[in-house]
Amino acid sequence: MRDGGAGEPSPFTIRPMTFEDIPFVVAEHLRYFPDGFFARLGTAFLSAYCETYVTSPDARGYIAQVGHQPAGFLVGVIDPAGHRGHVLQAHRRRLAMRALTALAVRPRVAAHFLRTRLGRYARKLLPSRTKEQTLSPTPPGVTAVLAHVAVVGHARSRGIGAALVTGFVAEAADAGCARVSLVTLADDSGAGPYYERHGWVPRGETRTPEGRRLATYDFPLPGAGEVH
Repeated sequence: MRDGGAGEPSPFTIRPMTFEDIPFVVAEHLRYFPDGFFARLGTAFLSAYCETYVTSPDARGYIAQVGHQPAGFLVGVIDPAGHRGHVLQAHRRRLAMRALTALAVRPRVAAHFLRTRLGRYARKLLPSRTKEQTLSPTPPGVTAVLAHVAVVGHARSRGIGAALVTGFVAEAADAGCARVSLVTLADDSGAGPYYERHGWVPRGETRTPEGRRLATYDFPLPGAGEVH
């Protein structure tokens, strides 16, 4: 997770993400999250991945604009189970083909995938699965997942990142979710202190197959489980 921070207000707007925004989102994803496995699969795969946030009724994508130029984005999932079903039904073949094409021309990434991720990704196709993690137990209720948020460098310190996050949290609350969850790097380059200052609660840590430490944070939502 990255956030542009909050500072003096300046004019910006936030709107839903469209297919036309995908090149911008992919470019910023590669800029700010280059070490992620999906980023290592390249632009074509990331483009197909971002499309799932535009088409899924259980996902949300937002674009922040300063004037007529995009200045940031956020993607997240309101209902992870529903979104996973949509991806498997509507996007599985395309994502698989683009992933296979990317791995075919990236032998080191392919070897890494076979060694560290093949089994885990295969388990995602099953109705239920376990996660290898060291987190405290999650209370009942749907957990919305804030996947990625980034603000371009020249537009930071205007409150754009905070507005993107606040908008997603509000939609999760309106949908009756019990909480919103996110992960950020657990070291000094992560955004953990920022989220803690804004009421997010640390839940524990996980490690990526590459050994990077990730901290998980929850934002409890009031009135969870009520009908909206």
